Amino acid sequence: MSAKGTPATQVAAAAGVAYTLHSYDHDPGVASYGLEAAERMGVSPKRVAKTLVVSVTRSARPELVVGVVPVDGQLDLKALAAAVGSKRAEMAPPIDVERSTGYVLGGVSPLGQRKKLSTVIDASLLDHQTVFVSAGRRGLEIELSPHDLVTVASADVAAIVTYVPR
Repeated sequence: MSAKGTPATQVAAAAGVAYTLHSYDHDPGVASYGLEAAERMGVSPKRVAKTLVVSVTRSARPELVVGVVPVDGQLDLKALAAAVGSKRAEMAPPIDVERSTGYVLGGVSPLGQRKKLSTVIDASLLDHQTVFVSAGRRGLEIELSPHDLVTVASADVAAIVTYVPR
């Protein structure tokens, strides 16, 4: 990481919120970046969030929207669509995600994105004193208050996670 940090840490610092950075050695062969982060940091996956970018149609044109959910759950696409006033949502193509956010998959942060996207944070994340989101690259997480996350990301809060029995 450069002395200036990542765009995510720069946004958090500029907002004046308290945060802590956590780094770990990322295994490029791992299937779930978020579950890997929780395991490597030794924290509950309910406190570690994944940032997912979806495409919705509002006002007859598609747009990208961000959903932030705990890594042990799945994004409920219908719930996210409803939360932003759309009827349908689908996962955005990876190339669109990287172009619009400025981050690579597995390192997408809800903070400091290249293009400001509407963001919805799952309500369950507010149950914790602190949560972890990507700080802008694989193997780097930023820990902060979920209320600060909502404020800094200019996010809405809604129930957008679902849990599937494993």
